[in-house]
Amino acid sequence: MKTISQAKAFGGIQGVYSHESEACHCTMTFAVYLPPKAATEKCPILWYLSGLTCTHANVMDKGEYRRLAAELGIIIVCPDTSPRGDGIADEPDNWQMGKGAGFYLDATQAPWSKHYQMYSYITEELPALIADNFPVDMNRQGIFGHSMGGHGAITIALKNPQKFKSCSAFAPIVAPSSADWSAPAFEKYLGADKTSWRQYDTCDLIADGAQFREILVDQGAADGFLDNGLRPWLLQEAVKDKPEIALTLRMQEGYDHSYFFISTFMGDHLRWHAERLYK
Repeated sequence: MKTISQAKAFGGIQGVYSHESEACHCTMTFAVYLPPKAATEKCPILWYLSGLTCTHANVMDKGEYRRLAAELGIIIVCPDTSPRGDGIADEPDNWQMGKGAGFYLDATQAPWSKHYQMYSYITEELPALIADNFPVDMNRQGIFGHSMGGHGAITIALKNPQKFKSCSAFAPIVAPSSADWSAPAFEKYLGADKTSWRQYDTCDLIADGAQFREILVDQGAADGFLDNGLRPWLLQEAVKDKPEIALTLRMQEGYDHSYFFISTFMGDHLRWHAERLYK
């Protein structure tokens, strides 16, 4: 692991690091915020997954999480959204495919399958690296994210309920298999057989029996992607007859899809996770 930068913030350390990924076969970069409490003891870990076109830097620069994470004693880890580098498959003119658009799945179709193994990277390789290098309590993990990252956070929690104590999302893509801005990417990554897509689709996972105790979702009512990409009402419908999944969906009037929206409700989400991580 290589240290790219470190800076003191609210008594803790905001760092950026890189390593050679075996899952993605390239150099991957990620950010970690260590609260002051981490200097003397292991702390809970909260994973933040970013959205389309983003890197680790978007939430690090604009998410406004450090002050409260320092107070709550939570480590924040912000991975990248896809493999990066020369020779990695990409569609430079398509922001919904390739670099910046890994969708937190393991691609099975060439040429994407060589590098785009983001599900394995987020659930296996990066956690092992974090556990070896930072003072984290891996028995107290939460996960959240925005848009494509909200999709990733909820699907990963549904598939790994024993690993995570908490899950939330900002404006998640809840049914990517049928959304205009994600279905084409799913076909390229996973092939034409849509049965293989279900394992990475929140609504399909729930229909197939996946469970998670509680999910918090904030959605901007003025989000321009609401109708053709996000469609939170489909998640409401999916859990309607599932009392084992407690969904809190909050439609926030006047808010869009930007980090102005995310930073406004970041504190609510951090407190939501802290209550469950420290329970």
